[in-house]
Amino acid sequence: MIKEKIRIGNIELKNRLVMPPIATYQSTDEGKVTEKMLAYYGARAEGGNIGMIITEHSYISMQGKAKDKQLSISSDDDIDGLRQLVDVIHQSGTKAMAQLNHAGSAALTEITGMPEVSASQVTHPFKEKAGLEVLPEELTATGISEIVEAFAKAAVRAKLAGYDGVEIHSAHSYLLNQFYSPLTNRRTDEYGGSLENRLRIHREVIAAVREAVGKDYPIAVRLGGCDYMDGGSTIEDSLQAALILEAQEIDLLDISGGMCSYIREGHNEPGYFKDMTLAIKEKVHIPVILTGGIKAAEEANSLLSEGAADLIGVGRELLKDAHWADRELSL
Repeated sequence: MIKEKIRIGNIELKNRLVMPPIATYQSTDEGKVTEKMLAYYGARAEGGNIGMIITEHSYISMQGKAKDKQLSISSDDDIDGLRQLVDVIHQSGTKAMAQLNHAGSAALTEITGMPEVSASQVTHPFKEKAGLEVLPEELTATGISEIVEAFAKAAVRAKLAGYDGVEIHSAHSYLLNQFYSPLTNRRTDEYGGSLENRLRIHREVIAAVREAVGKDYPIAVRLGGCDYMDGGSTIEDSLQAALILEAQEIDLLDISGGMCSYIREGHNEPGYFKDMTLAIKEKVHIPVILTGGIKAAEEANSLLSEGAADLIGVGRELLKDAHWADRELSL
C-alpha cells in the first residue's frame, strides 16, 4: 500500500511515504541554505523512493526563530537558496513542502534579540521543566495580526521558491500549538477559552495563506492534537480541531504530539499517535499523515491497511540512513 499513488490537493505523490520535517540546524547563522544542507536532502531524495519531503521548520520572522542555524523563510533574500533546496528534491521526482513556523515562547531572547511572546503569560513547559521561569509577553491583537501576515508572506516565498505546498506548524509546543493547548492558553478574549477560540489564530493564518498563494496551492497543518498531559489538549480536542481545520479547506492534516513534542512517554510502538489518527480518519475527508516509531515498510503497510492514516511519515530512520527508503521499498 505504501507504494500506491495519492493526491494532495492538485498534486500527485508517487507513493505514500513522507519524510517529515526534522531540524538539521545546518543553515548559516542568518538561516540561509548551505551546501551541507543541499547534500543532506539530496542524498535522501536521490533514490526516488520518497513521495514527499517536508523540509525542516523554517522561521517566518526573527521573533519566531527557535535556535541558532535554523532555516529561514523570513526574508525575500532566502528565496534563491530555498529554490536550490527544492531543486535537489525535485530531481528525483519527489514533491517538496515547506514547513512554516513561529516558535513563540520556545524562542530565546538571546538568539532573537526580541521579547518572547505567546498566547498567554505562561512559562513554556520545556523551560519550566528545566527550572527556568521565563514569562513571555501575551500577544496583543496587533501582534497576532502581524504574525498572521508573516505566515502569509512566508507562504508566498515558498511558492516562489518552487515548493509544491506549505505546512503550517501547530505542534511540538511552538506558537500556534501554544494557542491550541489549554496548558499555555489562559486568554479570556476571542483567542482563548473554547476550542474554536483557541483555533482562531489558525483559521486566520490559513485564510491569509490561502489568499496569498491561491486556491490551488496545497496547504497542510501539522497539528499537535493531544498533549498527553493532565489539563492539556485531548484526543477529543484533536478530533474536533481536525473538523474545524478541514472546514477551512486545507488539503492535508499531519498529526503529531502537542506539548509532549514528537514523542509519547511510555510508547515506542509503530504509529504511536494512531489513537488520534484513527479517530480523525473516521471524520475527515482529506489525507492524514501518521508519524512516530515506524522503522520498516511492513509496519507502514500495516498501519495503512488498518486505516490509521493515508500517508506514513518516517523520520528517525531517514535521519540515520539516507538510503532507508531505497532499501525498504525495494523489498
